[in-house]
Parts: sequence; C-alpha cells; structure tokens
Amino acid sequence: MRRLWIKVCGLRTTGTLAAAVDAGADAVGFVFHAASPRHLAAAEAGALAAAVPPGIEKVAVFLHPTQAEVDAAIDAVHPDWVQTDAADLVALRLPAGQRVLPVYRTDPSLPLQQDLPQRFLLESGRSGTGERADWIKAARLAVAGELVLAGGLDAGNVADAIAAVRPFGIDVSSGVESMRGVKEAALIRNFVNAARAAHARVATSSLGVIEQ
Repeated sequence: MRRLWIKVCGLRTTGTLAAAVDAGADAVGFVFHAASPRHLAAAEAGALAAAVPPGIEKVAVFLHPTQAEVDAAIDAVHPDWVQTDAADLVALRLPAGQRVLPVYRTDPSLPLQQDLPQRFLLESGRSGTGERADWIKAARLAVAGELVLAGGLDAGNVADAIAAVRPFGIDVSSGVESMRGVKEAALIRNFVNAARAAHARVATSSLGVIEQ
C-alpha cells in the first residue's frame, strides 16, 4: 500500500516539531511570509531545520516572495521543497535541482490536467485561514498527478477528505492549532493518526473492489 504523504506546516517551536516527527509526519513546513502568524525569520527557521531528523522532508513555504526572501530561506533551511504559488515560481531563480511544490487554488484559474506538474498542492482561495478547498475539483485533479490536498483539514474531516479526493498527500496547519498560529502536540498526533487510519481504510476498500 502506498504511504500517504503528510506535511505539518507552520511549525515554530522545537516541541511541535518533535511532535510532528513523533506522530509520523513525512514533511514539516516552515513559513516565510511576514503577514502570517506562523512566519519565521530565516535564522529562526535555520535553527529549527537543524533539528529535523534524516528522512523527514523540509519545506520552505512562501506567498508571493521576493528573490531575497527565497535566497535567505534556502540558505538557512536547505529545503527539500520550495512551496509557493505556481505563478510565483515563474520569476524566481532557484538552485539547480531544487524541487518545487507549486500551489494551485480551487478557483476558475485552475490549469488543465495535462498542464499540471507531477506533484502539486491544491489549496483554497486563501492560505492559512482554515478555508476548505473544493474537494470535488480536487478529486478530478488527483488523477493527474501527486496531488497534495490542503485547506481547512483537521482530525474531524480528514477521513472524509481522503475518501472523497484520494490524494497523494495532505497538508495541515490551522487544523492542529489551539489558537491561530499556535500548534498543539495532541492535535498533531490526532490528525496524523486519523489520516493514516483513513488512508488504510480507503486502500483496503479499493483492494476489495479490485479483487471482486
């Protein structure tokens, strides 16, 4: 069974970073956007990134960044992935071989399936607000590549999201917070557990259909 890729985004402390790792997340995200309550300065992010164990992917997350902001974050974090809106990537200069996670939004500007990259993130209209993406549109695009679903996910709805969309991965931020910008270890653990269990149920169900 393919493993569900789970990213916990907007981490700001060593305690919540450890909670995400212990819960079984595959990736952790550091936000570089001054307007966000999850924003980190490059030096802060670098200190956190140094504590990420091998095997856990690091994602530098931006929203309409300047080249200088991207350069500083990459130097500090050495991310496995750079995540920002697909339109932002056109103007950015990135190191050779740097993997990118383009962000698309479930609005009328979505690209055609054949124009999507291999891996991409699908978000609602506004990042980091808990606004849910359109799962119907997401399900249509999930067959086109490795879709990472974001937007308004929490332990209470992630099973429904996985069953409806069948994504390659999921991305959570506000759904594991006790207040805006403040992650909580128990919520992270509950979310990851719920997502793993839901993915296992969907995989088992799909296998049963194939065998019949």
